[in-house]
Amino acid sequence: MKRPTQRDANPFPYSDTNKRYHTFDYYLRRRYGGKYAVIPLDAGFTCPNIDGTKGVGGCIYCSARGSGDFASAPELPIAEQYAEQIAKISEKWTCVGFVPYLQAHSNTYAPPGRLTPLYDLLPTLPGAVAVHIATRADCLSPDAVRLLRTLSEKIDLTVELGLQTVSDKTAKIINRCHSFGDFKAGFDLLRADVPRARICVHLIDGLPGEGRDEMCASAFAVGKMGADEVKIHLLHVLAGTPLADLFSRGEYVPMEREDYVAAVAEQLTLLPPRCVIGRLTGDGARERLLAPRWSRAKLAVIDAIDRTLFEKGWSQGCRL
Repeated sequence: MKRPTQRDANPFPYSDTNKRYHTFDYYLRRRYGGKYAVIPLDAGFTCPNIDGTKGVGGCIYCSARGSGDFASAPELPIAEQYAEQIAKISEKWTCVGFVPYLQAHSNTYAPPGRLTPLYDLLPTLPGAVAVHIATRADCLSPDAVRLLRTLSEKIDLTVELGLQTVSDKTAKIINRCHSFGDFKAGFDLLRADVPRARICVHLIDGLPGEGRDEMCASAFAVGKMGADEVKIHLLHVLAGTPLADLFSRGEYVPMEREDYVAAVAEQLTLLPPRCVIGRLTGDGARERLLAPRWSRAKLAVIDAIDRTLFEKGWSQGCRL
């Protein structure tokens, strides 16, 4: 008798593969009927904890490009960045559409005169089926919220909010310059005033001083808040950051692969099954990545998470 495969034995309802969690790929295929690629864009914004409004230097792990390391140069017009990135992706994949993603820094942190033409452009980009805009929960001015609401009426919109941790103690250590209370206020404002938008929350595992209990507490909290999507990242040590200085002095020790895999698997069990999992680990620019070096084998990490879920008989939300 043929032994059942992981796919055959998968009890998770939001999957048609061996994945025991609600992948972004599954969401895109069900929503739009095919494979769509996210296109990172850098519109040249900044953040309030960089420009001195709340702090300087940014979060201790943040590169100079503020998570936009894989986007085109910010000096290029957005339409040119978009075309350039699509040309690169098309060399590897055949896609039926694209999702322009304003990724670098805080993309609502500007006056309406700068935001309006940008937000008007995004839905008109060739092949765009949805738009993602990354920002901070404390960068949602009344004008920005109004513009997001208008954008959400033109095209599917996801607003990505960087939380990283629910611990205010950790937030101070990483120079986040806002509290969990600030985050909840911004989250609730978006939910009430931009009801058509999806909300994606970013978490980082391996932050200084945090163990698995703290990481799981963050996952449980954002799931309970009703996040539509969650992205889980591994903390990377990048050259030229304050975190790199801590690492070089032995004051920060990165997570081991086994610990990261175990933490992510447990976090998934605490997130509601309908919540889309946007990612389970991130990418650090190879030329600047100091640690952990094992993170370069991204597919191996994801495979290990899949294997852990299977071996434990776990699936997303099974421990709620």
